[in-house]
Amino acid sequence: MLDIGTGPLATRKLFPRLKQIFYGNDTLVAMDELNASHIIEAPPPPRLLPLLQKVKSAYLLWYGYYQAIPKVHRHSLGQRVDTSFIEIMETIASASFLAREEKRPYVRLAIRKTDTLKVLLMLLWETKSLDNKKYAALSVKVEEIGKMLGGWNGQLSKLDPAKKRGEK
Repeated sequence: MLDIGTGPLATRKLFPRLKQIFYGNDTLVAMDELNASHIIEAPPPPRLLPLLQKVKSAYLLWYGYYQAIPKVHRHSLGQRVDTSFIEIMETIASASFLAREEKRPYVRLAIRKTDTLKVLLMLLWETKSLDNKKYAALSVKVEEIGKMLGGWNGQLSKLDPAKKRGEK
């Protein structure tokens, strides 16, 4: 018994047999059957304030028109309108996260920027850089934004503690 080596016996047990290698397709079957509970779905888009959603919608409309503005105004008035939209969105987003008593200056700033935006759009229309149809579509949206901001400002001024005490 001492002459028989233990090497050949151990290798037969450790290595897989031909039958296990060529007919063992259970790993592919397991990979093919995907469990739906493990699939990660994309999160829903974040919900925005209705006012912020309106500004975003108006900006997307503007962006489509911005590409067609004549080059003479695209890099001056057009760029300024684009910047105004972004500043309005930034100001509204900032106001939405502040405490009630700190919101009013931001809302008033957004109103001023919206009024400036109206004038800039009017200039683009008067110089024929925006046609009547595009100007009308943008003006309606910007006017709605202005009304919503005015309502927000009015609501904040009603709730202002300094006004309730009779102070300025």
